[in-house]
Amino acid sequence: MSLNISELRIEGGTPLKGEVHVRGAKNLVPKAMVAALHGSTRSTLRNVPDLSDVEIVTTLVELHGAKVNYDPEAGILTLDPAQDAKTAADNAEEIQLFGGNSRIPILMVGPLLHTLGTARIPNLGGCKIGDRPIDYHMDALRKFGAVVEKDDESGTTLNAPDEGLHGAEIELNYPSVGATEQVLLTGVRARGTTVLKNAAIEPEIIDLIAVLQKMGAIIFINENRTIIIEGVDALTGYDHTALADRNESASWASAALATGGDIFVRGASQKDMTAFLNQFRKMGGEFEVTPEGIRFTHPGVITPGAELNPIVFETNVHPGFMTDWQQPLVVALTQAKGTSIVHETVYEERFGFTNALKQMGADIVVMRDCIGSEFCRFHGKSFGHSAIISGSTPLKAADIEVPDLRGGFSHIIAALTAEGTSHVTGVEIIARGYENFEKKLEALGAKFEVLARKQSKTPKPDAEIEIVVPEEVEVQG
Repeated sequence: MSLNISELRIEGGTPLKGEVHVRGAKNLVPKAMVAALHGSTRSTLRNVPDLSDVEIVTTLVELHGAKVNYDPEAGILTLDPAQDAKTAADNAEEIQLFGGNSRIPILMVGPLLHTLGTARIPNLGGCKIGDRPIDYHMDALRKFGAVVEKDDESGTTLNAPDEGLHGAEIELNYPSVGATEQVLLTGVRARGTTVLKNAAIEPEIIDLIAVLQKMGAIIFINENRTIIIEGVDALTGYDHTALADRNESASWASAALATGGDIFVRGASQKDMTAFLNQFRKMGGEFEVTPEGIRFTHPGVITPGAELNPIVFETNVHPGFMTDWQQPLVVALTQAKGTSIVHETVYEERFGFTNALKQMGADIVVMRDCIGSEFCRFHGKSFGHSAIISGSTPLKAADIEVPDLRGGFSHIIAALTAEGTSHVTGVEIIARGYENFEKKLEALGAKFEVLARKQSKTPKPDAEIEIVVPEEVEVQG
């Protein structure tokens, strides 16, 4: 069990320059591991990053009887599904402990219902960035025939009918990535045909479909976000190389802009980052695409004295500007000369991280109004989901507590940009989505000191558990 950084002292003001290597997508790898539970033979997943989320899912599938072997240096993971699968009741306490720290357990329901006829979901964790209800998941599972038998403070138990799950017609109110993954992972072995309308079509979804197709699934992607799944009786294992993590790639790109740096992101893929690259260029950033990755450069590195430009954009589902790209880029926008406007349409509380930026001297006003091309689904509600960023403003060092994964990385960028020495706590959450974070900072010339480390997995019951509750964002309008 590895120890991840939990507390840092960061000396800001040094441009980040050098190279980092980005491997497989955090938003694909755990789901591909869950898909392997469907297989009758061993699966091999390549380009796997060494993340705490991979550790958590490994523990969860092993508690259900599967065998996992992971070589972090090679990035190769093999998963042998259980020949004699275990129910959640066999290891209920451990599953609750580890599963409650992740949102993965709900995606294990489909494979477990097909294999065991029963599944239990602990109360779910994950980043505190807004309402992420499991209603979409539960509604979909009920349409497949699953029966919710018990719902209490510790979790929910579901059972399949004696005849097994059947195909369903499902239309999502919103193209939720998690709900789309649920339907895919459940529908592939359901009797008959499943039709999913208003599905998410993110690159990680397409890569998950590729994994399932290699296993023997029959899945069609039609126009207008419609996915059709023809259920099959059985699936085999797969051999698959995970697509690159576009979120981590964009985070390092934003760090180059904010700190006035020059970073080559080995493994970054242009085709999955088009919307981000367009905004990066509009800000004045320079990038060079090569077969090995993408080099991201602040304009001042190439033209001394060149400044960043303000931009206006809104987040959206793919192929729009991804919500996970927003937070790191907002830090860079504090260094742009002029007024930028960002309209967040995916997670209603994603601007909570800006409180720390304002403490550091950023000029950011968060509004309840929709400041974008059109009203979004948060219109008329009390969520602060639009931000006006005026710059450029020099950032000053501060004491910061990390609120969530992407917000946490954004705070690290801010501390590296700021003048003076910042103290950052709660940093261990960054290990969920950023592999070898400490080594990458060192490779880029960042000046920092590790003050404390913490176990990367959810600690055992007798260990100290630290819970971070994010602040409420200050809003106007």
